[in-house]
Amino acid sequence: MMAEAGQWRKSILLVDDEELIRRTLRRDIEEIGYSATAVADGETALAVLQEHYYDLVLTDLRMEGISGIEVLKGAKARSPEIGVIILTGFGDISSAIEALRNGADDYLLKPYAYEDLALRLRNCLEKQELKKRLKVYEDILSICSVCKKIRNDKGQEPGNGDWMSIDEYMRRAGGLRLSHGYCPNCYEKFMQDMETFTPASKG
Repeated sequence: MMAEAGQWRKSILLVDDEELIRRTLRRDIEEIGYSATAVADGETALAVLQEHYYDLVLTDLRMEGISGIEVLKGAKARSPEIGVIILTGFGDISSAIEALRNGADDYLLKPYAYEDLALRLRNCLEKQELKKRLKVYEDILSICSVCKKIRNDKGQEPGNGDWMSIDEYMRRAGGLRLSHGYCPNCYEKFMQDMETFTPASKG
Protein backbone atom coordinates (compact mmCIF):
# COMPACT_ATOMS: atom_id res chain seq x y z
CA MET A 1 0.00 0.00 0.00
CA MET A 2 2.99 2.28 -0.47
CA ALA A 3 2.19 5.67 -1.98
CA GLU A 4 3.22 6.06 -5.61
CA ALA A 5 5.88 8.58 -6.50
CA GLY A 6 4.41 12.07 -6.59
CA GLN A 7 1.15 10.95 -4.96
CA TRP A 8 -0.15 13.19 -2.18
CA ARG A 9 -0.01 11.23 1.07
CA LYS A 10 -2.71 11.26 3.72
CA SER A 11 -1.50 12.84 6.96
CA ILE A 12 -1.90 11.18 10.35
CA LEU A 13 -1.37 12.66 13.82
CA LEU A 14 -0.17 10.01 16.26
CA VAL A 15 -0.66 10.64 19.98
CA ASP A 16 0.88 8.30 22.58
CA ASP A 17 2.81 8.90 25.79
CA GLU A 18 4.99 5.80 25.39
CA GLU A 19 8.06 6.57 23.32
CA LEU A 20 8.62 3.01 22.07
CA ILE A 21 5.01 2.70 20.83
CA ARG A 22 5.27 6.16 19.26
CA ARG A 23 8.42 5.27 17.35
CA THR A 24 7.08 1.89 16.23
CA LEU A 25 3.72 3.23 15.13
CA ARG A 26 5.26 6.13 13.24
CA ARG A 27 7.61 3.79 11.40
CA ASP A 28 4.76 1.41 10.48
CA ILE A 29 2.41 4.23 9.39
CA GLU A 30 5.06 5.69 7.09
CA GLU A 31 5.93 2.24 5.76
CA ILE A 32 2.25 1.71 4.89
CA GLY A 33 2.42 4.91 2.86
CA TYR A 34 1.06 7.75 4.97
CA SER A 35 2.67 10.84 6.45
CA ALA A 36 2.93 10.69 10.26
CA THR A 37 3.46 13.31 12.96
CA ALA A 38 3.99 11.95 16.48
CA VAL A 39 3.36 13.81 19.76
CA ALA A 40 3.68 12.60 23.34
CA ASP A 41 0.54 13.99 25.03
CA GLY A 42 -3.00 15.21 24.48
CA GLU A 43 -2.22 18.84 25.22
CA THR A 44 0.36 18.99 22.44
CA ALA A 45 -2.02 17.13 20.12
CA LEU A 46 -4.78 19.71 20.59
CA ALA A 47 -2.32 22.56 20.04
CA VAL A 48 -0.99 20.95 16.85
CA LEU A 49 -4.53 20.37 15.56
CA GLN A 50 -5.20 24.11 15.84
CA GLU A 51 -2.23 24.86 13.59
CA HIS A 52 -2.27 22.04 11.04
CA TYR A 53 -4.79 19.89 9.16
CA TYR A 54 -4.63 16.11 9.49
CA ASP A 55 -6.77 13.53 7.73
CA LEU A 56 -6.75 11.20 10.72
CA VAL A 57 -5.80 11.11 14.39
CA LEU A 58 -4.58 7.90 16.02
CA THR A 59 -4.60 8.50 19.76
CA ASP A 60 -3.93 6.43 22.85
CA LEU A 61 -6.96 6.24 25.13
CA ARG A 62 -5.28 6.56 28.53
CA MET A 63 -2.66 9.29 28.92
CA GLU A 64 -1.56 11.60 31.72
CA GLY A 65 -3.42 14.91 31.62
CA ILE A 66 -5.64 15.19 28.55
CA SER A 67 -7.08 11.78 27.65
CA GLY A 68 -7.68 10.23 24.28
CA ILE A 69 -11.42 10.96 24.61
CA GLU A 70 -10.64 14.66 25.04
CA VAL A 71 -8.34 14.54 22.01
CA LEU A 72 -11.18 12.87 20.09
CA LYS A 73 -13.68 15.58 21.07
CA GLY A 74 -11.20 18.37 20.34
CA ALA A 75 -10.31 16.94 16.94
CA LYS A 76 -13.96 16.54 15.91
CA ALA A 77 -14.80 20.04 17.17
CA ARG A 78 -11.97 21.46 15.05
CA SER A 79 -12.73 19.39 11.92
CA PRO A 80 -15.91 17.26 12.01
CA GLU A 81 -14.75 15.31 8.95
CA ILE A 82 -11.45 14.19 10.53
CA GLY A 83 -11.03 10.48 11.18
CA VAL A 84 -10.17 9.35 14.73
CA ILE A 85 -8.98 5.90 15.77
CA ILE A 86 -8.58 5.09 19.47
CA LEU A 87 -5.53 3.05 20.50
CA THR A 88 -6.18 0.99 23.61
CA GLY A 89 -5.28 -2.11 25.61
CA PHE A 90 -7.51 -5.17 25.74
CA GLY A 91 -8.63 -4.31 29.27
CA ASP A 92 -10.10 -1.01 28.08
CA ILE A 93 -12.47 -2.43 25.46
CA SER A 94 -15.49 -0.93 27.23
CA SER A 95 -13.82 2.49 27.15
CA ALA A 96 -13.05 2.05 23.45
CA ILE A 97 -16.72 1.29 22.78
CA GLU A 98 -17.63 4.44 24.70
CA ALA A 99 -15.23 6.33 22.46
CA LEU A 100 -17.11 5.02 19.43
CA ARG A 101 -20.30 6.42 20.93
CA ASN A 102 -18.52 9.77 21.24
CA GLY A 103 -17.68 9.88 17.54
CA ALA A 104 -14.52 7.78 17.15
CA ASP A 105 -14.38 5.98 13.81
CA ASP A 106 -12.63 2.84 15.04
CA TYR A 107 -10.28 1.45 17.69
CA LEU A 108 -7.03 -0.50 17.55
CA LEU A 109 -5.92 -2.90 20.28
CA LYS A 110 -2.38 -2.91 21.71
CA PRO A 111 -0.28 -4.85 20.97
CA TYR A 112 -1.41 -4.46 17.36
CA ALA A 113 -0.68 -6.46 14.23
CA TYR A 114 0.81 -4.55 11.29
CA GLU A 115 -1.90 -5.89 8.95
CA ASP A 116 -4.63 -4.80 11.37
CA LEU A 117 -3.16 -1.30 11.59
CA ALA A 118 -3.01 -1.02 7.79
CA LEU A 119 -6.59 -2.28 7.39
CA ARG A 120 -8.09 0.07 9.98
CA LEU A 121 -6.25 3.11 8.67
CA ARG A 122 -7.31 2.34 5.11
CA ASN A 123 -10.95 1.66 6.06
CA CYS A 124 -11.18 4.87 8.08
CA LEU A 125 -9.68 7.01 5.32
CA GLU A 126 -11.84 5.38 2.64
CA LYS A 127 -14.97 6.03 4.73
CA GLN A 128 -13.86 9.63 5.10
CA GLU A 129 -13.49 10.02 1.32
CA LEU A 130 -16.92 8.44 0.77
CA LYS A 131 -18.51 10.94 3.16
CA LYS A 132 -16.86 13.80 1.28
CA ARG A 133 -18.18 12.54 -2.06
CA LEU A 134 -21.68 12.06 -0.66
CA LYS A 135 -21.61 15.60 0.69
CA VAL A 136 -20.80 16.90 -2.77
CA TYR A 137 -23.62 14.87 -4.36
CA GLU A 138 -26.08 16.04 -1.69
CA ASP A 139 -25.55 19.57 -2.97
CA ILE A 140 -26.34 18.66 -6.59
CA LEU A 141 -29.98 18.85 -7.67
CA SER A 142 -31.44 16.37 -10.13
CA ILE A 143 -33.03 18.41 -12.94
CA CYS A 144 -34.95 16.93 -15.87
CA SER A 145 -33.14 17.81 -19.10
CA VAL A 146 -36.46 18.16 -20.96
CA CYS A 147 -39.04 19.83 -18.71
CA LYS A 148 -36.51 21.27 -16.20
CA LYS A 149 -38.43 19.97 -13.18
CA ILE A 150 -36.42 19.29 -10.02
CA ARG A 151 -36.48 16.05 -8.05
CA ASN A 152 -36.81 16.83 -4.36
CA ASP A 153 -35.09 14.01 -2.42
CA LYS A 154 -35.25 15.81 0.92
CA GLY A 155 -36.51 13.35 3.53
CA GLN A 156 -36.61 10.56 0.91
CA GLU A 157 -34.32 7.79 -0.22
CA PRO A 158 -32.07 9.27 -2.96
CA GLY A 159 -33.83 8.93 -6.29
CA ASN A 160 -37.33 8.53 -4.83
CA GLY A 161 -38.29 12.17 -4.41
CA ASP A 162 -41.15 13.97 -6.12
CA TRP A 163 -40.61 15.87 -9.37
CA MET A 164 -41.80 19.47 -9.18
CA SER A 165 -41.41 22.84 -10.84
CA ILE A 166 -38.62 25.17 -9.74
CA ASP A 167 -41.27 27.43 -8.16
CA GLU A 168 -42.69 24.56 -6.11
CA TYR A 169 -39.24 23.32 -5.10
CA MET A 170 -38.19 26.76 -3.89
CA ARG A 171 -41.43 27.12 -1.95
CA ARG A 172 -41.11 23.72 -0.23
CA ALA A 173 -37.36 23.58 0.31
CA GLY A 174 -36.68 27.20 1.17
CA GLY A 175 -40.03 28.76 1.96
CA LEU A 176 -39.47 31.18 -0.92
CA ARG A 177 -41.91 32.51 -3.47
CA LEU A 178 -40.54 33.54 -6.84
CA SER A 179 -41.46 36.74 -8.67
CA HIS A 180 -41.54 36.41 -12.42
CA GLY A 181 -40.17 38.75 -15.02
CA TYR A 182 -37.77 38.87 -17.97
CA CYS A 183 -34.01 38.96 -17.93
CA PRO A 184 -32.60 41.63 -20.35
CA ASN A 185 -31.85 39.12 -23.12
CA CYS A 186 -35.25 37.45 -22.95
CA TYR A 187 -37.00 40.83 -22.80
CA GLU A 188 -35.16 41.97 -25.93
CA LYS A 189 -36.07 38.76 -27.74
CA PHE A 190 -39.70 39.10 -26.61
CA MET A 191 -39.90 42.66 -27.98
CA GLN A 192 -38.34 41.57 -31.29
CA ASP A 193 -40.89 38.76 -31.57
CA MET A 194 -43.70 41.22 -30.87
CA GLU A 195 -42.44 43.57 -33.59
CA THR A 196 -42.36 40.81 -36.20
CA PHE A 197 -45.69 39.36 -35.14
CA THR A 198 -48.47 40.04 -37.69
CA PRO A 199 -52.06 39.16 -36.68
CA ALA A 200 -54.03 36.99 -39.10
CA SER A 201 -56.14 39.02 -41.53
CA LYS A 202 -59.82 39.19 -40.78
CA GLY A 203 -61.89 37.27 -43.28
